[in-house]
Amino acid sequence: MHNLICIVCPRGCHLNVENGKVSGNFCKRGETYALKELTNPERMLTTTVEIESLDIKRLSVVTSKPIPKAKIFEVMAECSKIKVKAPINVGDVIIPNVLSLGVDVISSRNVEK
Repeated sequence: MHNLICIVCPRGCHLNVENGKVSGNFCKRGETYALKELTNPERMLTTTVEIESLDIKRLSVVTSKPIPKAKIFEVMAECSKIKVKAPINVGDVIIPNVLSLGVDVISSRNVEK
């Protein structure tokens, strides 16, 4: 049996998973979360990359979709290799299709030149 706390919403249901059956969930999203968490956990990644700017030294970025949890450190290593130039807008693609995961790393803030 596996015990999880659902992170899909603020309710924080205590989930029990046994033989592919989920209990303790208030909604269907909890069941989906539990089964995915046990088979292929994914997370959004929020980090920073270096930027050439007079105002700031680091640009906040985020993945466009969740990535496999096992790939987080590899994606962070790719981000550490990047240096961008201002101006940058929210949503600009910083790393397209990072590690061929079908996910872009995008800017999460505006930076003027």
